[in-house]
Amino acid sequence: MKKVIQFGEDVEGYSIPVLNEREIRAAAGILFLVIFTSYLLIILTGDFALAKYAITLFFTDFLIRVFISPRYSPALIVGRLIVRNQTPEYVGARQKKIAWIIGVILSFIMLIFMVILNSFSPITGIVCLLCMIFLFFESAFGICLACKVYAIFFKEKVQYCPGEVCDVKARQPIQKTSKAQLLMVLVFIGYIFLVVRLFNGYYQQKPYDMFGLFGPKKTSKSKY
Repeated sequence: MKKVIQFGEDVEGYSIPVLNEREIRAAAGILFLVIFTSYLLIILTGDFALAKYAITLFFTDFLIRVFISPRYSPALIVGRLIVRNQTPEYVGARQKKIAWIIGVILSFIMLIFMVILNSFSPITGIVCLLCMIFLFFESAFGICLACKVYAIFFKEKVQYCPGEVCDVKARQPIQKTSKAQLLMVLVFIGYIFLVVRLFNGYYQQKPYDMFGLFGPKKTSKSKY
């Protein structure tokens, strides 16, 4: 029973239970894609059906992670299958549990308002945006924003963070950013504004169907 209800894995060489950051990032990317797609459907078509399914599944998956074990989370299992050929990157399980408890709370709020009460408001919009930000930072950058809460409420030192960011160390030369590189970013931002200013009218023109594959279908005239 202990092996079933267990948060984190005991790995030789690590003093606390750990999780595989690679599969966590993969699972976060999957969830982000689903939520982002449902968000687009709401904005473009007003269809909330996918969002309601996504919220229900999101809430259920995080309940399994927190109250049973991450090893039985469907999203994490799929993530594990995707990255199974990659070398594991172990991270501390404690801070991830706090982050996923926050995920349970946010998804529960969405479940109440959007699924049970069948309503939408600035509250659901803000909560949904927060979820997407958390998932995007986790999947794209390997940064667990919700994990920062652990360091605030618990005095003990956070161990085994992604990319070893918990450990104070000197940056290697490849990690440093020069003034020339920062200047390049600023120049590129200016270039974006210049392109928008000069070509906005042209870029807003609707492209024509070059091969006529998506043109209006011709309807046959009635004989009568």
